[in-house]
Amino acid sequence: MIGRERCLSVRTTDTTKWVNVQESEVGVVYGVGCNMILDVILVLDFGGQYCHLIARRIRQSRVRSEIVPYSMTRDEIESLRTTCSIKGMILSGGPDSVYKEGAPVCDAEILAMDIPVLGICYGHQLIAYLKGGSVSPGEKGEYGIATVDVKRPIGVLKGLGSKQKVWMSHGDMVHSLPYGFEVLASSENCPIAAFTNKERRIFGLQWHPEVTQTQSGKRMLRNFVFEVCGCRPNWRMSDFVKQAISEIRGAVGDSRCIIALSGGVDSSTAALLTQRAIGENLTAVFVDHGFMRLGEPESVKGFFSGLKMDFSIVDSRERFLKRLEGVTDPEEKRIAIGEEFVHVFEEMAAKKGAEFLVQGTIYPDRIESGQGARADKIKSHHNVAGLPTKLRFRGVVEPLRDLYKDEVREVAEKLGLPWEIVQRQPFPGPGLAVRVMGEVTREKIDLLRQADRIVAEEIEKEGLDDALWQYFAVLLDTMTTGVRGDSRAYGYVVAIRAVESREAMTASFARIPFEVLGKISTRITNELPNVVRVVYDITNKPPSTIEWE
Repeated sequence: MIGRERCLSVRTTDTTKWVNVQESEVGVVYGVGCNMILDVILVLDFGGQYCHLIARRIRQSRVRSEIVPYSMTRDEIESLRTTCSIKGMILSGGPDSVYKEGAPVCDAEILAMDIPVLGICYGHQLIAYLKGGSVSPGEKGEYGIATVDVKRPIGVLKGLGSKQKVWMSHGDMVHSLPYGFEVLASSENCPIAAFTNKERRIFGLQWHPEVTQTQSGKRMLRNFVFEVCGCRPNWRMSDFVKQAISEIRGAVGDSRCIIALSGGVDSSTAALLTQRAIGENLTAVFVDHGFMRLGEPESVKGFFSGLKMDFSIVDSRERFLKRLEGVTDPEEKRIAIGEEFVHVFEEMAAKKGAEFLVQGTIYPDRIESGQGARADKIKSHHNVAGLPTKLRFRGVVEPLRDLYKDEVREVAEKLGLPWEIVQRQPFPGPGLAVRVMGEVTREKIDLLRQADRIVAEEIEKEGLDDALWQYFAVLLDTMTTGVRGDSRAYGYVVAIRAVESREAMTASFARIPFEVLGKISTRITNELPNVVRVVYDITNKPPSTIEWE
């Protein structure tokens, strides 16, 4: 079961179905075989946006984690224990209410196993509900930072101070506890913010310890993993590199593959992993859709042309621009770009005889596109939900689909990619097309490309780039009145976006010094006459996303 639920890196041309690389039941994370017994934490997925972030935090502690369906039964978990050392289970958050018809409910018998359990948000409520407590809407919801009073610092809360800043995101709450349970912490609006059944080693947290906004979140998870579950830190990212290469080789055999190579860390890492697996049977294609940043096509060509790789460049600028004529809706824009990408690759694949499409899709791409158990779609990514339902390829290879950006960078370093690629700031696959609000035109793309160059130059000149996750310009679909000299001017608005983050699931707007923002604004309005106003985005993620579309 676990081996088949894991991120096996190939899916069929029906994008709703994943292909099993191996028919046998293999190990857990990344399909690693259990030739040595590794400690494992299972994360039951109830559709929460942060489900994979929980697993990521556990892996940061060098303990293997595996996301499994919430429907996994006690018998299925017991059968896994014959090959892997399952040390604990975490019930994730989710968008549902436990008392509503059709809400996801796990097998109640798993709470009676001799395995420690931690419930987070929805999982916290579900434990109380299944054990006989009551859950209902609170008088006030809690969204964002809240302060909790720690009454008993034991188990998951061991070593914490009496006051903790935590990240809440809930409308429902536990109103009464089951027999044998006790309150560990409370907040102003939530009297039962944390609980335990110490004898059964069951814990519940109404808040999200996995997000960076929770003050001691990492410690809480480490307490569960090491203090409560007794795990050993015996898993390494190098295991992923070896297994990913083995998986790709086993899945595609002697078939030829084709990959979209943008020059970013995701596609570059996926390309090198695939090349290590199948060598010259990989064709790397850089599609110049006309939406790249200034000088980017030239730099990508300069680096990858020097590698021992079948590398091609396809000039599709006119083709993509025509495809987007009259398109203003962000979802339609992404889907159109995704479809056009696939058509280009199908044409190249026919020339090269390639049967598999390789993509650098990572986990945030998938979760925002609504893939996974009961997950809501936030936006389609061109290489995920933007793909047509049927492809002409035998399968899609996605070796990085369960990794976060910092994990991808760790893999990239192990593969020997140069530092400038490893640390390249994230850039959306559709490029500047999703940073132009409204219809995409050549004029708007050229204008945004110059504005984006100015933003990057000034931030990098001040040495601020190392602390930022992303920094870029957005061209709004809004015209505004300005003044140039003694005359009225009427032109575009450019928004500047700069954020700090670690894994892109959450982000905080960067506190860029006003003098730097002033220089950027002055340069943009002076050097680009069609722009008369510059604004700065001070919204965190959530509630916004990092990109505007």
